[in-house]
Amino acid sequence: MNSTDDITAGIEQLPDDDMLYEHLRLEVDRGQEPVRIDKYMSEHVQHTSRNRIQKAADAGFIFVGGKSVKSNYKVKPGDVITLMLDRPHYDTAIEPEDIPLDIVYEDDALLVVNKPAGLVVHPGVGNFHGTLVNAVAWHLRDMPAYDPNDPSVGLVHRIDKDTSGLLVVAKTAEAKTELGAQFFNHDTHRSYQALVWGNITEDKGTIEGNIGRDPRDRQRMAVFPPGSDTGKEAVTHYQVLERYGYTTLVECRLETGRTHQIRAHMRHIGHPLFADERYGGCEILRGERTASYKAYIQNCFKLCPRQALHARTLGFRHPATGKQMDFTSPMPADMEALLAKWRKRLQAATE
Repeated sequence: MNSTDDITAGIEQLPDDDMLYEHLRLEVDRGQEPVRIDKYMSEHVQHTSRNRIQKAADAGFIFVGGKSVKSNYKVKPGDVITLMLDRPHYDTAIEPEDIPLDIVYEDDALLVVNKPAGLVVHPGVGNFHGTLVNAVAWHLRDMPAYDPNDPSVGLVHRIDKDTSGLLVVAKTAEAKTELGAQFFNHDTHRSYQALVWGNITEDKGTIEGNIGRDPRDRQRMAVFPPGSDTGKEAVTHYQVLERYGYTTLVECRLETGRTHQIRAHMRHIGHPLFADERYGGCEILRGERTASYKAYIQNCFKLCPRQALHARTLGFRHPATGKQMDFTSPMPADMEALLAKWRKRLQAATE
């Protein structure tokens, strides 16, 4: 059964345009009992909800036999249901694209890539092209055994669009299976460097708390009590590297690899990542009320206009040889400039 991201996207009123494109087609089975179309579609279309389907029907997107129907329409055996929109349906197949890659290491089984901030890792809603996966597909376009649309090969883990740093890509199914097991069993070594708001009192510590979707903001993750039924177990170890008074440079080592783990955990203990818009780090959270300090912080945001987070080290056992592989990525220019600015301010304050 095919599914579509368009049902889960924002619903807008259908414009006056007779050029419509089919995004989804369902044919009702002959033995189907009469049932509301919103209920029927919610049970037969993956990755959507009854509420979204109702909104799509109310906006005039859902048709039966070529005629628009509302969500209370009852389907009958043989009905052909279509979702029709005023824009072409994206082909979600991953195509090779000639995008520069910073390859740290490569052999027959894998490659390690240093991802720049701003590059989306995998195609998705709003980013169907220009991703790291498209770039890898281009780089490996002459490798017949590598199919970028085959989930048994490719990215083993991910980092956020605006996080820089190291990622490992498996060229073969055997490599991905072995590397995936290492990540699942927490046998890999990963450390990040992050600039966070506030002066962390302890030199080191551990943050434990389940991570799951924030019920008030589905684009953000929230932290729930360890062992609770909400979210997934997450453990982050941190160590202070440098203190700048109102901000702190920390190293974070992951035991688990949850979505937005460091960003959510650091916010949870009152130290959001600097310039992290989604988790409140784009506000002036510590410091002075002077105009000069506000201007200073704004200049910092301009130097590094994304969350100050870098995946610095990555270690794992080679999936074929068993040899330990360890990689380190230098601090990217935007974060280096940001840290230099805080060091300079700290030095001026202590002179």
